[in-house]
Amino acid sequence: MTTDHTAPVEYAPEHAPRLNWSEHVPEVYKAMVRLDAAARRGVDPKLLELVKIRVSQINHCAFCLDMHTKDALAAGESVERIVQLSAWEESAHFYTERELAALALTEAVTVLTDGFVPDEVWAKAAAHFEEAELAQLLASITVINAWNRFGVSCRMVPGHYVPGRR
Repeated sequence: MTTDHTAPVEYAPEHAPRLNWSEHVPEVYKAMVRLDAAARRGVDPKLLELVKIRVSQINHCAFCLDMHTKDALAAGESVERIVQLSAWEESAHFYTERELAALALTEAVTVLTDGFVPDEVWAKAAAHFEEAELAQLLASITVINAWNRFGVSCRMVPGHYVPGRR
């Protein structure tokens, strides 16, 4: 019995997006882009991408996962740290204490249905970030959650994003 290793792999067909929301509400899209730019000011770019990836994992936003994983790699983030991100608590040794505090805050803010942001999570983040930095981080977490809502609701299609071209 021989196996043909050259046969093409047949993947599932790509789904179509439900709605290209940005075409229908361009002013909202432009406002989101401005909000995103304002929120990212002063936040370390690699940390920002880790936060955006983690939020997108939690929210199951494949479009944003595709985008921010590629952006993280383009910014010099390691594949290993990106791969371990979905299990960051069990893989804490891959991250700095500052990053761990940011990831804990990211999860608490993203999964509000589990309760309010716990005081100990906030205190740990506040110990690693100045108030202005903490405010920017919180803004960034909030903005990527909003982007995820558009991406998931509209079933935006992952796989076509190229870093540097938005």
